[in-house]
Amino acid sequence: MSTALIVGVAGFLGRYAAREFIRLGWRVVGLDIVPPENGPHGIIYFQMPLPSPELATLLRAESPQVCINAAGRASVPLSMENPADDFRDNAVLTFELLEALRRDAPHCRFLFLSSAAVYGNPMSLPVSESHAIMPLSPYGYHKRQGELLCEEFSKIYAVPTASLRLFSAYGPGLRRQVIWDMCERVFVTGALQLRGTGEESRDFIHAADVARALAMLATDAPCGGEIYNIASGREVSIAELAALVLAELGTDIVAQFDGAETPGQPRNWRADTARAASLGFTTSVVLEQGLSGVAAWCRAELGNA
Repeated sequence: MSTALIVGVAGFLGRYAAREFIRLGWRVVGLDIVPPENGPHGIIYFQMPLPSPELATLLRAESPQVCINAAGRASVPLSMENPADDFRDNAVLTFELLEALRRDAPHCRFLFLSSAAVYGNPMSLPVSESHAIMPLSPYGYHKRQGELLCEEFSKIYAVPTASLRLFSAYGPGLRRQVIWDMCERVFVTGALQLRGTGEESRDFIHAADVARALAMLATDAPCGGEIYNIASGREVSIAELAALVLAELGTDIVAQFDGAETPGQPRNWRADTARAASLGFTTSVVLEQGLSGVAAWCRAELGNA
């Protein structure tokens, strides 16, 4: 039985990845900083703040075939306020993991969860992996630094790595970002006031599809330091998204936009997904279907707010 080591396993995407690898028959070992009772079920769990000298012992004992870095910070606004913590929890943590693999599990594949934030405002859409890198936030820069570390360790030390540039991941369990924010405002305030013009757009991908991409790349990617866009390839404006969310919540509220720009946030995104598709990856959850599940979950979480 192959072993997958998931760092940040108690987080939003870490949980989805754990469930997918278990479904496919993998043995899953997970690391996180929260107590074991807060980790996902069905895995071998270690509560381990990183960096830790215990990681070397774990790698030698468990001999994972793939290590997924789903840890780190994922907030553009917080990175603008506190770039030092974002750098430590993203770029520095990625280096520590790669260095541990180099020493103690050099044949283990390393999959790094990067972000479309590295693109900033693309000059053209859809944006491919060869597009110029133009981050607008410390978060985007630190994700790019993680990608470069993966390339460095692959080219110089032959550690097999690949980076996944995730676009706007969503799904039940995510208590932040735009879809959760919309639902929370509807339930708490009875209105939906949003920043921006509504013409801003994103390319949404369900967390279950992110987990499927990880499982595919764990076995099928060349892992020579390359990068993959992981997205649906569909551009959706925030105004359209708001209308879809409000319809799923069964309300006649109309979204209002204040026209203000948010520092660090790009205007429009749509991914070129040809590179991942060449390995056989396609998304399975269309946005309308995914939003139905998220709205039901948010209703259960926020209905009494």
